[in-house]
Amino acid sequence: MTRSPLIVTTESTEWLTNSYLVADRPGGRGVIVDSNGVLAPLLDAAREHDVTIEKLVLTHHHWDHVVSHAEDAEAAGGVPVVAAAETATLVEGVDETYADGDVLRVGDLRIEARHTPGHCSDHHALVVTVEGQDGPPTLFSADVLFKGTVGGTFNGGPTGFAQLRTAITERFADLPDDTDVRPGHREPTTLGAERSDNPFLRVWSGVDPEGDEPVTIVDLREDLDGPATLVLWAPDYDGGNKAWVRYADGRDVIVGGSRVKRD
Repeated sequence: MTRSPLIVTTESTEWLTNSYLVADRPGGRGVIVDSNGVLAPLLDAAREHDVTIEKLVLTHHHWDHVVSHAEDAEAAGGVPVVAAAETATLVEGVDETYADGDVLRVGDLRIEARHTPGHCSDHHALVVTVEGQDGPPTLFSADVLFKGTVGGTFNGGPTGFAQLRTAITERFADLPDDTDVRPGHREPTTLGAERSDNPFLRVWSGVDPEGDEPVTIVDLREDLDGPATLVLWAPDYDGGNKAWVRYADGRDVIVGGSRVKRD
């Protein structure tokens, strides 16, 4: 019999950040993924489905994903907060740590952590399956991959762009097209839909060409403000735009569209 995880989502109105209740089944055991300040509906769902929450798992340290993690863990029954070792150095109140490739087991949930830097150095995605199921996995992609777009890399360091591209094109390569993708912001999608339609993935796979429009980057950071080439202009999850830009020294960066002045 095929079983998929029970997933309930809340979205913050301020940051459009998602927090998830993920359980192996009604009447089973589960976890909270990330903390967006909107916990009550997840606790209501856990009570409705008779789910015992055992952990609160963080994907990375950015404020909009950890805003209320300590309070949420306490409200969920005093469960441990679990995060990557690097995240634990950046966020207070982490009780347990994981590393790339580690598998967390909660009930019949199998939660595999995959290090996916680029957006930030401590970023991890979570691949979730239910023991005994023969259906597709669920990928909690956090801020690497969204419906129709990808995460920004200007805070990811000099290799941020390359790492984010590798995370999406190589670290998820073994996952099937029908993988259920649950991003850190906004709507769910599937890997197949993103491989087919996501503008960034289409250029990376050679389906669409790179652009060459001259632009100016403004109000981003001193070492990044100035002339650049617009390689790709695409929609973003918040209704704005996201841009892949390239500097004369060869640096590639993905930034918010508001930082791009098009001549």
